[in-house]
Amino acid sequence: MTMPARTPAQPPSDDLPVALGLDFGTESVRAVLIDAGGSELGVFSNDYANGQILDRLPGASQPLPARYALQCPQDWIDSAVVATRAVFEASSIDPDRVVGIGVDFTSCTMLPTLADGTPLCQLASFANVPLAWPKLWKHHGAIEQTTRMNDIAKQRGEAFLDRYGGIIGLEWFFPKLLETIELASDVADAAEVWLEGGDWFVWQLVGGAAESLPRSTCQAGYKALWSADTGYANAEYLAAVHPRLAEAAAEKMPGRMLSPGQRAGTLCESMATQMGLRAGIAVSAATIDAHSGVPGVGEAEAGTLVMVMGTSSCHMLNAPDFRTVPGVAGIVDGGILPGLYGYETGQAAVGDAFAWLLKTLNLDSFEQLACDAMKLPAGAEGVLCLDWMNGCRTPLMDGAVKGAWTGLSLQTTPAHLYRALLEASAFGLRWIVDVIREGGVAINKFVATGGLPHHNPALIQVYADVLASEIEVHPSQQGPAVGAAVLGMFAAGTDKSGFESIAQAATAMASVPEDQRRIVKPKLADQNTYDEIYRRYRKLAEQVQSSSQTDPTS
Repeated sequence: MTMPARTPAQPPSDDLPVALGLDFGTESVRAVLIDAGGSELGVFSNDYANGQILDRLPGASQPLPARYALQCPQDWIDSAVVATRAVFEASSIDPDRVVGIGVDFTSCTMLPTLADGTPLCQLASFANVPLAWPKLWKHHGAIEQTTRMNDIAKQRGEAFLDRYGGIIGLEWFFPKLLETIELASDVADAAEVWLEGGDWFVWQLVGGAAESLPRSTCQAGYKALWSADTGYANAEYLAAVHPRLAEAAAEKMPGRMLSPGQRAGTLCESMATQMGLRAGIAVSAATIDAHSGVPGVGEAEAGTLVMVMGTSSCHMLNAPDFRTVPGVAGIVDGGILPGLYGYETGQAAVGDAFAWLLKTLNLDSFEQLACDAMKLPAGAEGVLCLDWMNGCRTPLMDGAVKGAWTGLSLQTTPAHLYRALLEASAFGLRWIVDVIREGGVAINKFVATGGLPHHNPALIQVYADVLASEIEVHPSQQGPAVGAAVLGMFAAGTDKSGFESIAQAATAMASVPEDQRRIVKPKLADQNTYDEIYRRYRKLAEQVQSSSQTDPTS
């Protein structure tokens, strides 16, 4: 599917201020330049040298334990420098036009550092200790710790559970911290600061002491049991889980809590020199990459489910009210945009699952596979898949459950497997939509962004068919990066940007005129078929979940 270029609200002009958005994904960082009129002036992506560290640490021979997923913090710096310099070179934009920098980051990706910000993994004494390295969002080593945190929270009737659908997630901050306390106590002893990767990178941009490092309320609100009213989870609860967890929260998590779009500081001399920018540029507090996709597609109103689709998918929804919705990954007041409650849900394996299938089938590309799959009728001729290849985020918040296939025969082809996986991903989304609506929260519109909707148009068509709803595909493939640029522009201040609110900046810089919207319409002739297969999908999910609870190794 070739997407039309988005026509900006204003034509490019050398007089308009420019913002730099840095989007830190699972495999790479993207740098995008957007002016105040919405012109996308340049995009450049640079892969991390070490990518996802899944098998062994760099230079090590000892394999990592199962379920580990780590990253190298120097990769974040090096790739951001390369991408930033390259985007200016390719676009011929004068770096002096940049008034603000915004950062979005995978979450919860977290790490331990010294008080000066040095990651422990960069010290010779910890270079070969896996839990001294940043734990990537998809790190699933803390299963036992997560279970215990949930059990104790439920026993105590902790009120914060209402904000998270009743469940603390495996991929979140405190389970990963507890895992280190219990499995690598020397790392926990040496850590002077625990923080999210996004906050660490912004700290590197603006400099300063640990006591004043900028912490994102978005990251803390969704991944670290924080709220503006009560702060982090109460000390009594954390101490009941483990005394050192309460100690770490009280003594090793310093900083200022800032909302995305608030100015974290200005670009320091050392990073300005590395990135080829001038010092003193405003830097926004970080935001979660998926959340950044909401301003990145220009959606500032309640009721639109923005699907940020990539390796995994996160679905972001703004609503005027707080409603308790079981299985939602987080509900945070102002967590996405000011004045609204931000609801987060997600699917833990989407692009990852398709890549896994392609590798398993020993194929080089999706092109022919997708063509053959879409020739099959709805339901893949009886082949049914459960898409829990990396656990189930919403609605179960269970990283331990696994995927499944049924209906296989000697006549099953790769196309059947791919069609069934596409449909499984769509059924997973439909389940999420049902959970939200049953909780009394309205969804009136669907918008897809990220690279996957552009690279995999078959998926969006199946999504539309299963939901029986239209889906708008935003023309930019860099929704989160554009959203980061919007936040960076707002952080620059009204005098430099001309914007008085994030919503105003998002509308001007990222919204799509009505006559340019790309809408994928559902094939309603398949609705009854998909209704029946969805019931089978839910039944299979129930059986697999029950099996997982009785036999954790299943």
